[in-house]
Amino acid sequence: MLRNKIKDSLKEAMKSKDKRKTSTLRLIIATLQDRDLAARDKGAEEGITGEEILQMMTTMVRQRRESIAAYEKGGRVDLATAEQEEIDIISDFLPRQFDDAEIRQAVEDVIVEIGAAGLKDMGKTMAALKSKYAGRMDFSKASAIVKEALGA
Repeated sequence: MLRNKIKDSLKEAMKSKDKRKTSTLRLIIATLQDRDLAARDKGAEEGITGEEILQMMTTMVRQRRESIAAYEKGGRVDLATAEQEEIDIISDFLPRQFDDAEIRQAVEDVIVEIGAAGLKDMGKTMAALKSKYAGRMDFSKASAIVKEALGA
């Protein structure tokens, strides 16, 4: 289970005195605990699902990519490097990410599968992609491809 893998990695990072990995894994665990508490308030006694954990971690990677762009624009290469190191650590727990061609193919497959016929079906298409490919693609890129495909 992903939760156990994260906790085991934290133990290993602490033993090896890897400060960056330790702090990043602690951040992941803290975010996970926050999401679990919110889910329990809504009645999910087990906390968030494995799929939701993947989505959370994908969001963390996306946030760091946005930070890297801002840091590089501001000339803070040191901070951009630190963010990239965190991305590398988080990505170790994610499945291999789809490239643009694979995202495009997945979008086309889902559109055919659900019979999407126009922009009015964009929400339905995105929901199907998220349930089928959680943690495996950048959904902001997928959204643009869906919009392009359904708008044509």
